[in-house]
Parts: sequence; structure tokens; C-alpha cells
Amino acid sequence: MEVFNLVLCIIGAVVVSSFLSRFIPRISTPLVQTALGALVTQLPIFSSVELDPTLFMELFIAPLLYLEAREIDKSSLLKTLKVSLSLAIGLALATLFAVGFVLHAVWPMVPLAAAFALGAALGPTDAVAVTSLSNEASLTKRQHSVLQGESLFNDASGIVGFQFSIAAAVTGVFSLTEAAEEFASAFIGGIALGLVVGIIINWVFETMRSLGWETTTSRVLMELFLPFLIYIDAENIAHVSGILAVVATGLITQFDRTGIGPNVARTNIVASSVWSVLSFSLNGMVFVLLGMQLPRVTNASWGDPSVSNKLLVMIILIVSAVVILMRFAWVAATLKLTKDATTRKRRPMTKGRWISAAVMTFGGPKGTITLSLMFTIPYTIASGEAFPLRDELIFVASGVILVTLLLANFLLPLLAPNTDNVSAKEVNSITITVLRRTIEELTSRVTQENRRAILRVIDSYTKRITRLKHLVGDDIDPQSLERLQIEALHWEKDYLKERLTQAKQLPEGTVDRELRIEACERMLDQLMNTLRHISAIRSYGKTVSQVRGRLRAVQRRITLLARRVSAKIRRTTPLVTEDQIFAYIRRTQIETMDYVIDRLYEEMGRNEYSTEYCSALILDYRRAEASLRMLPDVGESAAAIAQIEEVKRESYAIELSVIRDMLDNGDITRLQAKELRKNVYVMQVDADSEA
Repeated sequence: MEVFNLVLCIIGAVVVSSFLSRFIPRISTPLVQTALGALVTQLPIFSSVELDPTLFMELFIAPLLYLEAREIDKSSLLKTLKVSLSLAIGLALATLFAVGFVLHAVWPMVPLAAAFALGAALGPTDAVAVTSLSNEASLTKRQHSVLQGESLFNDASGIVGFQFSIAAAVTGVFSLTEAAEEFASAFIGGIALGLVVGIIINWVFETMRSLGWETTTSRVLMELFLPFLIYIDAENIAHVSGILAVVATGLITQFDRTGIGPNVARTNIVASSVWSVLSFSLNGMVFVLLGMQLPRVTNASWGDPSVSNKLLVMIILIVSAVVILMRFAWVAATLKLTKDATTRKRRPMTKGRWISAAVMTFGGPKGTITLSLMFTIPYTIASGEAFPLRDELIFVASGVILVTLLLANFLLPLLAPNTDNVSAKEVNSITITVLRRTIEELTSRVTQENRRAILRVIDSYTKRITRLKHLVGDDIDPQSLERLQIEALHWEKDYLKERLTQAKQLPEGTVDRELRIEACERMLDQLMNTLRHISAIRSYGKTVSQVRGRLRAVQRRITLLARRVSAKIRRTTPLVTEDQIFAYIRRTQIETMDYVIDRLYEEMGRNEYSTEYCSALILDYRRAEASLRMLPDVGESAAAIAQIEEVKRESYAIELSVIRDMLDNGDITRLQAKELRKNVYVMQVDADSEA
């Protein structure tokens, strides 16, 4: 029962972090999850958890690094491979010696071998944190590729260096030759094993597909099982680096990119969705577990009367400074020595290149591998005595992890800020990708009953993609066009309110009055909902006005519901049918569009909005109006139209889900995600009309 409660606590913390990260975008998700992990330990149902480093590497790190290697841009990785390996091997070893000598000099109570072990554990960067933090800052493609490549390869150098340092601390014996041979065997052997397994796996999956044996279930289960199997076999049978074997296999596998046909596409979509959920869950669990370990480590070290707390804080700051300065010097030297790909000459260190070195420095925070290695420190040495300052070394490592995570979270956005202006081509290209993925998801949901409705909605998405493709080559400012679109929505709102006021002045109990009021109320409800979403995204500070708007919406819906209930009580047969209401709504939509088009023509004679933007929006309204006029007085039944409306609501939810997935996977920045979400709500009106 204790294990079950613990699992529930971890999963609950991950779920809460997924919501909190939306409301505190300035704080990276790993930091939020680490804090939640520490808070979970204060719950009454929490039971103490001992972190098994071996199980930790198998259960969390292996599948995450496999997925990271499989999805990394292979061409970019090859271009930056030398730099990535320089950081993964050279910098990791340099950090080992630098931290070791400095720590031993400042705190002689720590044996040199134990200090080297801490330096080795602080060598690896955290691949999970690198991916998450890349969303917070505007990293270049090269910077992101170098950091990802480094995080994939530096685990082996850190693990091997740590193992030999601990062996020297325990036994008092160290052989440089043996250490070098062990490192070469683990590094080269792990890569070789991974490449061989990757080739075999590609052949197995492609053969199963050609024989017709592949099903969605078998493919997903086999793929999920793969990284665990590779890691265990590499570590326990081949005695090479399991991490590098998993990474090499992930880099060479391509069975998901071969094969054609709807079944293969459907299987790839399902597999991608499963990996997306699993990746976020495992990432979250890693940092929640990290947070759970911090209170225990802190209590063990902070409460030790034999060691000064001020000294511990000073040691954390000194070690953090050594790690950061060593990394900055190494990255700067690498940039200075690297030759230009075109001129084959070394480039001078300009201000921009120094900033790039700083970005690369703070973009490599320490994380879970560091802490899991530190927990493998034995409690005793060969003589039977306690390992010197074990708890204190773990506490220092935990402090350095938090320092590097905090610096990355707050300094990266300053060094490489996400600019407020997003280019039109960038937004439109990403929007096309979102719409295509939405169409793919809608296609997978087609049944005999909803086929007509879904195809109608897909047609509207196809038209949007066509229009965006034309805009990709044009120099259009998305913010200016968006302001005009929102202004047009307010014009629609004002027009409908005026129509509603006129309708309420008609004699009560007449069909015409009921039709007008019902149609205007429904259209206003939908329009106000869209405007509230846009307003919520545009400004987080206008909380009072947003709450007031929601209260008005609730009041309007209660009034609408009360009128319908009253009508049913007063008469057996309703005064107006749903078919009549839908038909009148469509006619009112056409009249509303005509009104907005007239307003746009008036704006073209002023200087507030560009004539080009007014013309583009007029064209959109004309297309939507033409689609409505093609319907013979909306001859479809109310049930069919209601089904289309339901599919459209699903499509909007799919769009928002796709945007969230792209943000979680690091495909887009938070600023881009914010812009895309606004577009969903603005374009909802256009898609609404065409359906």
C-alpha cells in the first residue's frame, strides 16, 4: 500500500505541474516539478523513498535518452558532432579534475579521490532539462543541437570517471591505464553494440511490416520494450555503456520512417502519441523524484553538528563557480578554435560569440544523473570505516544542481530572449503544421455516422492551409492583421447587440420575435466566448474584467435556458423549431458579414489599418459568405448541423492539444505557442462560417 501511495503522489505531482506551468511560464517545468517533489514529502500519506540508482537509470534515463536520440535532427547532430563530443568527453574530464583539486584544496577533510568522484558526477548535463529549458529561450539551431548532442554522449564519461574515483576512494588504489582502457571499452563498445542492435531492429520491424504481421498494438509495445532491453543487455551481458548503446540505437533506427499506406500512418500517429505521453510523464517523474530526495539529503547534512552549515553553503557556491567557469572557458576556447565552414579560417570572438558562449554555458544544467550517481557512493570503505563525508558530498551535489537549474531558468531568457515580434512566415509555417496534424487526427476519427460532418470540417481546414501557403511568401505582420481581425469581431458583437435590442421591442409571443432573440443570443454567446479566450491570452492582468465577462456569459445562458423551459411549460409544441432557428442564424450571419464588409471598406479610407490587411480580411469574409449562400436556406437538418458544430469544437480542442504537444516536445517556443493559441480563437470564427 505504501508503494501504491508513493506512485499516486508522484503521478499527482506530475499532473499538477502540467497545469501550474501554464500559469507560471517564467519558471521552467523542471523547477516546478522539483519543488512539488519536495512538497510531496510533507504529505501525511508519504512514505520514505530510497532511490535505487540502477533501477533509476533503467526505468527513466534509458527510455528518455532513446526517445531523445530518435527524434534529434541527425543532420544537425553530424554538423556539430565534434563540438558535442568535445564537451561530452573533454569538458567532462576537465571538470572532474578541476572540481577535485579545488574542493580538496578548500576543504582538506574531503579525500582527493572522493573530490574527483564529485567532479565526475557533475560532468554530465541533463538531457531532460536541456529540452525543457530550450522552450524558455531563443536558442539557435546549432546551440540546441550541440547541447542535445552533449547530453546524449557525456553520461558515459561521467559514469566511468565516477566509478574509478569511487574505487580509488574505497581501496586507495588507482590505475590510470586500467581507467583509460575501461573508458574506451565502455564508450566504443556501447556505441558499437547500439549500432548493431539498431540495424537488426530496423530489419525486424520492416520484415514484420512486409509480411503483414505488424499491428498497432505489437508495434507500440515492442518499441516501448526496446530501450529497456538494450540497456539491461549492454550493462549486464556485454558489460559496456548501456546509456551509449541506447543512444546509438535511437540514432540509427528508422523503421518509423519507412513504409507507406494508411495503416502505417495510423500506427505512426498512435506510437507518436504514446511516446509523447510517456515522455512527459517520465520527465516529470524524474524531477519529482529529485525533489523528494532533497529534504532527506538536506536534513542529513544540515543537521550534522560536526560540519558548519556556512561552510556547506560556501562549498556549494565555490563548486558551482568552478563548474560554470570551467564550462565557459571550454566553450569559449572551442568557439575560438573552430574554423568557419566556408572560409576555413578562425573567426574573431565578437560580442555575439561571447554571448553564445554564455548561452552554451548556462544551457547545460546538471540534473538527475548527477544525483543518481552520488547516491551510489558506498557507506563504508575497504577498511570498514565510514565513507568520508558521504552525506555532505551528496548535499553539495544537490546544491550545485539547484544552482545550475536556477541560473539556466533566469539567465537564459536574458541572454537569448524570445523576441516579442514573431515573423509572419514563422507563424504561418507552424500554423500549417498544426492544421495538418489536426486533419490527420480528424481523419482517424471518421465513422459511418460522422463521415459527412468531419469531411465538411476537414474541407474548411484545407482552405485555411491553402490561404496560409499563399501568405508564407508575403511580408505580412501577423500582429497587425490579428488586431484588425479582433476589431472585426467586436463589430460583429456590436451589430448583434443592436439586432437583439430591436428584437426585444417586438410584440411578445410572436414567432419573429422568438426567432430573432434566440438567434442573436446564441451567436453572441459563441462570439463572446471567443473574445474572452483571446483577451485571456493577450493579458494576464485584466482578471476583474475577465471574471465580469464570464459572469455576464453565465447570466446570458441562464436567461436563455429559462426562456426555453418557460416556452416548453406554456405550450406543448414549441413556438419555433430548431430547423427554423438554424436557418435564421445563417441568414443573420450573412447580414452580419455584410455589415463587417461595409465597415472594412470604410476603414480602407482611413490610416488606422493597412489597405492590404483590410482587403485580405474582406476576401475572407466574402469566401465565408459565399459558402453560406451556397446552402439552399440551410437545407440540412438541425441534427446534421449540430453534428458539424460538435466536430468543429473537437477540431479546436485538437488544435490546442497539438500546440501543447509541440511546446512540450520543444518544437516551438512559449511565445509561438501563445501566438498560435490566439490564432485558433480568431480563426475559429472563419472556420465556423465555412462549415
